[in-house]
Amino acid sequence: MSSNPVAETVASLMPRAKAELTELVAFKSVADFDQYPKSESEGAANWVADALRAEGFQDVALLDTPDGTQSVYGFLPGPEGAKTVLLYAHYDVQPPLDEAAWVTPPFELTERDGRWYGRGSADCKGGVIMHLLALRALKANGGVPVHVKVIVEGSEEQGTGGLERYAEEHPELLTADTIVIGDAGNFRAGLPTVTATLRGMTLVRIQVDTLEGNLHSGQFGGAAPDALAALIRVLDSLRAEDGSTTVDGLVGDQEWDGLQYEEEAFREDAKVLDGVELIGSGTVADRVWARPAVTVLGIDCPPVVGATPSVQAGARALISLRVPPGMDAAGATKLLQAHVEAHTPWGARVSTEQIGQGQAFRADTSSPAYASMAEAMAVAYPGQEMQYAGMGGSIPLCNTLASLYPQTEILLIGLSEPEAQIHAVNEGVSPDELERLSVAEALFLRNYAGS
Repeated sequence: MSSNPVAETVASLMPRAKAELTELVAFKSVADFDQYPKSESEGAANWVADALRAEGFQDVALLDTPDGTQSVYGFLPGPEGAKTVLLYAHYDVQPPLDEAAWVTPPFELTERDGRWYGRGSADCKGGVIMHLLALRALKANGGVPVHVKVIVEGSEEQGTGGLERYAEEHPELLTADTIVIGDAGNFRAGLPTVTATLRGMTLVRIQVDTLEGNLHSGQFGGAAPDALAALIRVLDSLRAEDGSTTVDGLVGDQEWDGLQYEEEAFREDAKVLDGVELIGSGTVADRVWARPAVTVLGIDCPPVVGATPSVQAGARALISLRVPPGMDAAGATKLLQAHVEAHTPWGARVSTEQIGQGQAFRADTSSPAYASMAEAMAVAYPGQEMQYAGMGGSIPLCNTLASLYPQTEILLIGLSEPEAQIHAVNEGVSPDELERLSVAEALFLRNYAGS
């Protein structure tokens, strides 16, 4: 890349990028204000707004979205008559989980073995820096040839839909010829990839009640209905013997016909313990990109330490259901709720509450923007051809934008390659990936302007 002026500029900006990502990672911007102060998210939002202003963006605003969070918007005008490109990222992050399990503190960006570690470094504060690097490189090499809108979301990880609702209420705000979502990742570090599909998601909370209060297990156990045992039965009913997701009425035999995910590579990426089998049937790509998948995210019940010999009167769980493209998330939610009610044993009282939902997404990879990105990635990753992959995760905003702007091309790139360990402890970003993808995005904007 060294003979390319854009690449040379990005390389020279990497120390600044590291310093800025350090500042941004330091904000504990988890959009669950029962866990972390709202001021942490507000601080991150203001950091992004200040960065946009420093780059000459106009109309920079903190948008108060209906879920109580803020998204950051800015507009950078390009030449008269130029196309408009919307760049997306999010500054909110997942909780760090067990902070003691992090090798270095989760909110302190730390370089180790060639990677930069910290919560949000890849997902998706690194995406904010990627956009800034690409624009700076273009400004230093002839200027930005398109109108640029930037939107940086404040609650993507929570799935509470604030920005989606705001966009629906203000549809003119995010109009663009093409949208680049900087919240995906290469299939492998060093292998340029655009994400062609995303699974949707629904979050459902289950409450099971059987007694007015806990009872002594010696005096009443054996006849008194145990709410925790009932909940376990319900949760077990959501999987077949091989671990496949089984929700009554939900189709689960879809197939993926693109880039394949080899089983040994998946085992390595997922860090599956020796001797432990993968679950489900079909290819790995079928299972993680094309089929529904249920996951138990949490259970409210007594911890082992301090537990008493009691029959539990009530128990609660939070489950997610990922749904593939072509499947309606709202319809899948209803099937899931009906399944839970039908499989609750012993006449136990059960209630379900949907607390988040996002639709699946499928991109049109035949559009001109994809040709421009393929050309850009071939330069940023010499000798590599751009690949198309799915992603098992969800970015609910994608489907909202596709519905609002059906003529707009949407591309998904980003820093969340498998080694990034997003959502897990010791999340880290590859600075090489940040550098190359920033070059790719800059060259894409230049290619697209002339297409």
